[in-house]
Amino acid sequence: MTQPQLRLEFDRGTLLVRGVEEGLEQPGLPGCVFDPRVGLWRAPAWRYREIVTVLARAKTEFEDAARSYETIDLRSQIDREPFPYQQEAVESWWRAGRRGLVVLPTGSGKTFVAQKIMERAGRSTLVVTPTLDLMHQWYSVLAAGFDLEVGLIGGGEYDPRPVTVTTYDSAYLHMERLGNRFGLIIFDECHHLPGPTYAFAAESCLAPFRLGLTATLEREDGGESRLEELVGPVVYRREIQELAGQYLAEYETVRLMVHLSGEERARYEQARGVYRRFLDEHRIILGSPHGWSRFLLLTSRSEEGRRALLAYRAQKAIAQASESKLRLLGRLFVRHRRDLVLVFTSDNETVYRISRQFLVPAITHQTKIRERHEILQRFNAGAYPFLVTSRVLNEGVDVPAANVGVVLSGSGSVREHVQRLGRILRRGPGKHAILYEVVAGDTAEEFVSSRRRRHGAYR
Repeated sequence: MTQPQLRLEFDRGTLLVRGVEEGLEQPGLPGCVFDPRVGLWRAPAWRYREIVTVLARAKTEFEDAARSYETIDLRSQIDREPFPYQQEAVESWWRAGRRGLVVLPTGSGKTFVAQKIMERAGRSTLVVTPTLDLMHQWYSVLAAGFDLEVGLIGGGEYDPRPVTVTTYDSAYLHMERLGNRFGLIIFDECHHLPGPTYAFAAESCLAPFRLGLTATLEREDGGESRLEELVGPVVYRREIQELAGQYLAEYETVRLMVHLSGEERARYEQARGVYRRFLDEHRIILGSPHGWSRFLLLTSRSEEGRRALLAYRAQKAIAQASESKLRLLGRLFVRHRRDLVLVFTSDNETVYRISRQFLVPAITHQTKIRERHEILQRFNAGAYPFLVTSRVLNEGVDVPAANVGVVLSGSGSVREHVQRLGRILRRGPGKHAILYEVVAGDTAEEFVSSRRRRHGAYR
């Protein structure tokens, strides 16, 4: 009896397998489960490559009605030779089977590596980015680099083309319809991908070629382990300290300690006492896996809990934006008046306070896209020597002219701190970058500072 011919179809982010004999416990194809609603075997779209490989090795005839991506001739219009490490990254990805993660520091040209990979792969390509700013940045780069119209999906745009740029949010919304139209999918800042909704974008796309780009792979929750399944293993990695000097700007990091005033110290200790007593009474250890969520849960259940939460926020705000920090910031502005200085804080309130006090432009998540673009243009041109922001410039946004960074406050995240360092490392003639970290002594900030400096870039 001859084996029935198989047929693969794309169906709303999944693969349907037709032609499998009825009654089988498993058809021997990766990820397939029987769907009684349609009487067919179904698998997530991302298993497409594995399924096709299994069928080909078994010499099983099948009709591929799932894929609708194109082979395209991509030729760069920019006459530029890649740096040796960039070419190594391309070759490593290719040898690894055209899937995997490339980990390179901010400012080292990950986008150019992606362009070389797109050129070599020659498949219709979807680039997925975390923000609209990055989406438009990629659009500009690809439109200038290749002689073709680049599609956009996101921010009110819906124009899918053989080369398209979108956001993670838009990919989640539209991948059920578009998941078979791209042979190569590129996840920029791919450390965002393991989140449940963002991961759906990778699961619902059948692209056999996959590239993940990031400067900071590791996540606090360990979720980066999921990336190997959805995108591929790490195929190439270089750290900041390996490229500094030759391919990135030379840099130094300086930690500056300040002290609270007597009045600030009294308020800090009073608030911290309220907050710490609540933790002790309820035996909450914030460093434990569920400590923070338990703290938030218990603070919502009583007046005492609400006072503890307010006290936690108060002691944190005092340490993060003390008067001594702002006085030191003023001295740094004077010292670096001929440089381009980026100031980072952990909250918008401090951003606006600094903006008013020193009359410097500010960017937060509330800043409109056009205004943000104009401010960044003027900063990069030197018209604005100083710029203060919270967390929206931590990743992705190109500020090549910046050579001084001041971290006035932030989280204990290693990724955040490395991203902020990366903002000032873009190479330039004679450029020497400095990252200042301002810490309030004898406060919880000292512990936070030690945590976020656990990276080779600071050793």
